[in-house]
Amino acid sequence: MTRVNTIEIINNSKFNRFHLNLLFWSFLIISFDGYDLVVYGTVVPVLIEKWNLTAVEAGAMGSYGLFGMMFGAIFFGTLADRIGRKNVITITLVLFSLFTMLCGFAETPTAFSTFRFLAGLGLGGIMPNVIALLTDYSPKSMKSMVVSIVLCGYSVGGILAPLLGIFMMPSFGWESIFWIAGLPLLLIPFMYKQLPETPSYLIRTNKNEKLFAILSKVSPESNFNQNQEIIKLHEPDTKVPIIGLFKENRVLSTFMFWIAFFSCLLMVYGLNTWLPKLMIEAGYALNSSLGFLIALQGGAIVGTLILGRLCDKYGSKKMLVPMYASGAIALTLLGFGGNTFIIYLLVAVAGAATIGAQNIVQAYVSQYYPPYIRSTALGMASGIGRIGGMLGPLLGGFLLSISLLIHLNFIAFAIPGLLATIALAIVPERHSYLNNASNKQSSKIDKNVS
Repeated sequence: MTRVNTIEIINNSKFNRFHLNLLFWSFLIISFDGYDLVVYGTVVPVLIEKWNLTAVEAGAMGSYGLFGMMFGAIFFGTLADRIGRKNVITITLVLFSLFTMLCGFAETPTAFSTFRFLAGLGLGGIMPNVIALLTDYSPKSMKSMVVSIVLCGYSVGGILAPLLGIFMMPSFGWESIFWIAGLPLLLIPFMYKQLPETPSYLIRTNKNEKLFAILSKVSPESNFNQNQEIIKLHEPDTKVPIIGLFKENRVLSTFMFWIAFFSCLLMVYGLNTWLPKLMIEAGYALNSSLGFLIALQGGAIVGTLILGRLCDKYGSKKMLVPMYASGAIALTLLGFGGNTFIIYLLVAVAGAATIGAQNIVQAYVSQYYPPYIRSTALGMASGIGRIGGMLGPLLGGFLLSISLLIHLNFIAFAIPGLLATIALAIVPERHSYLNNASNKQSSKIDKNVS
């Protein structure tokens, strides 16, 4: 009887219509994810004036959403490895779209903060599962590139938020840009029909017919029938997926990834929330300051695409370590001002080395761990990272409240970049699942046969 190895089929497949469809829906989802995350930084100067908020209070409001994201990333990341990534993606999309839209109807800081927290639950859970699903189905030769293209959607959404802020807020008020966030709710029936479920879940639940239908799209040149035996993937020896993160010599790697996520997300959310305000303090007008936010996201897009291609060719770790370091340098230099063109360039480099590097490190983590704990690994790293994300807006608000020299504010955000550089440099590459997948899979197949 012919035996079907799903990992080999997917890894050796060529990019086709199936992958393009998955990429399209993933890009669209992550675009709204990025929009919903950056939209608060777009309106924070207006909300400070409208509700008479202090910088610390505004920073705290920004952190409520990130607090929800921490719980959402951990809970939904772990849940997806139990009930399937497709189901969890749908649940989280409903959560963040609905409650971000409701922020536009909030009349008090308390109501606004509550909606941001509930939206954060969905925002925290969506990205780990989209990345894990992409990694499940992407050809081996372009896994990082596919993920990096999709994660550019985060920056596209991040650019759209300040752009709409510039054009819509003067005429329709700050509420209008939150209402836009409800659009994905209309697309959910179409998305659910188009997205595939992850192979490990289909194999575990004995849904062979669905798996064969998907594999026929992944590899159209292959022939499948219901009489073929599907090789069982390695399953964890525990019902608690988190334990798997520390097995097979992954203890050091797991902790170093958590430190890198914590440090980078502190920079990302701190800058997304406070870059316009910092630039206003430096003497720029509101619209000009929102332009810096656009430059930050634009740099992230370019950096993500270039870095994704280089990671597939040379390895993720070799590219990410110097990228984190360049972010720390760019942020330090940014605080000293200078020629406007140079400032925009430094902001773009900072975007590439913070948001862009964070995009790629998620692709790296998704490949580092085996499929059966992939969502858990990303969810836990993202959840720990959200603690740093929560501290970012709070740190920015605190620094502004004590009226430090402007360059010291930027240096404070550069220090976590140095920590991320060191943490990722320590990760032992030899324990990566992707690098050893063929050997591991062969040994597990032999065990299953015996």
